[in-house]
Amino acid sequence: SLSIRLLALALSVTALFTYSSGHGHTYDPYNDKARMIHHGGPMLNGTVKLAIMWYGNCGKEIKNTMRNFIKSLTVPGKAKLQPQVTCWWKVVESYQSMIPDAKPGKSPKIKVKVVKQSGERTYKYGKVLTLQGHIPELIEHVTKGDTELLPVIVAARDVTIQGICNGKCADHLLTEDPHPRPYIIVGNPETECPGECGWPFFPADMGPKGPVLKPPSGNMAADAMVVAFAGALVDAITNPMNDALYHSNKAKELGPATVCKGIFGRGAAPGNPGEVLTDPKTGGNFNAYGNNNKKFLLPAIWNPKTKSCWTV
Repeated sequence: SLSIRLLALALSVTALFTYSSGHGHTYDPYNDKARMIHHGGPMLNGTVKLAIMWYGNCGKEIKNTMRNFIKSLTVPGKAKLQPQVTCWWKVVESYQSMIPDAKPGKSPKIKVKVVKQSGERTYKYGKVLTLQGHIPELIEHVTKGDTELLPVIVAARDVTIQGICNGKCADHLLTEDPHPRPYIIVGNPETECPGECGWPFFPADMGPKGPVLKPPSGNMAADAMVVAFAGALVDAITNPMNDALYHSNKAKELGPATVCKGIFGRGAAPGNPGEVLTDPKTGGNFNAYGNNNKKFLLPAIWNPKTKSCWTV
């Protein structure tokens, strides 16, 4: 009947919106308090050494913006400029207190450092990268077998990575057995699903139509990739082997950034990133200052003190 067909259509649209919003679960980051639990596995600490593969012609804007963000995690800017990226990172460092037998007091620092970079502008592996075939080869290319490095594969505008745009715009994953290792992939939203991965700097494809922000660097793809990479980095630090810190009682592990997707400031709601700052000179929107007066929009992460999503 017509009523049954209309009901089926409504249900399918609802399911599509839930999936495209990146939640895909019953947990609501806008209203619920996440219950993150340490499941016994190791977290990354000390100095986390990144090996970045820039696959394709990524462009200097993307490279510089991502490298400046990584530097800003542990190198503060001018003290009078608040809030800072280092404040956001200190909350990530505080997750170490959740490890059994953790020493009381201030959590040790976690330093993220780019120690290797490699470029592949000839598209040696094609323009569609698969997780089982091409990604392991790229990891070997950039790490040369060094298992102490955390590989980061960053795609150019004309490159598709398997799984990107499928609910996530960057991801922390593991290579397959016999010796699985963590890595991060970052998609480029300039041409690949900008309506999902370019938001909030690009109009969203689905859901409520809230304000569209102006990228603080002036480059939509670069700033959106920082948002995606920041979330994937936090999930990799806290749950590198998929057995450490993640949301409880879920079939799929949801890390401290994944559970807070879509929130950038106070008053955030579906389609609305929340209250953020505006650069009076450029009009760019941001919520944290970095090193050398750089500005970034950072995603919300779970705060162990309040047990809820938090932004700087």
